[in-house]
Amino acid sequence: MALEPHTFLSTLIKRAGFTDEDKALLKSQADWGLQAAPDMADHFYAYLGRDEEMSRILNDGNERTHRLRETFVEWFHEMFTGMDNWSDAYANRRWKIGLVHVRIGIGPQHVVPAMATVVHEVGKRLKNDGKSEELKDALGRICMIDLAFIEQAYIEVSSAAVLQETGWSEALFRRLIATGAKTM
Repeated sequence: MALEPHTFLSTLIKRAGFTDEDKALLKSQADWGLQAAPDMADHFYAYLGRDEEMSRILNDGNERTHRLRETFVEWFHEMFTGMDNWSDAYANRRWKIGLVHVRIGIGPQHVVPAMATVVHEVGKRLKNDGKSEELKDALGRICMIDLAFIEQAYIEVSSAAVLQETGWSEALFRRLIATGAKTM
């Protein structure tokens, strides 16, 4: 069940309709993205800080929040630059970000609404700065692609752990999941 990040990214790009025009538009606004990133980080971490569980995770006494804010700014800007035109380096970085979320315990129930906060706040910022709807749409598509990487990391890590612990085959595991889903 090992995920291949570049193949996964290619699939998501097709599914989300993330076009070459989207890429060009985002690249043309990379300076704006870098300038807006700290403000988006403020909104993101203010949102997460209001949640008791997330506040404990973020404020672990090891300057985690400071490091995560820096990473957030990089992540946000990379959505505009594509790093390597949204290819291997971009896919590998998004996969690593997903795995870090799993490792430090930031669950999907926190990630999805936090990403919604980013999308909402960046939409307001785009409007206030007179940016186009096309840019908002392109940024929304790449945000959802990035979110899918984080969500998939939970599935891959959980599945791999179950398979390792039980010795089950992947086919048996998938069959058990499908059977279990039918009973719910």
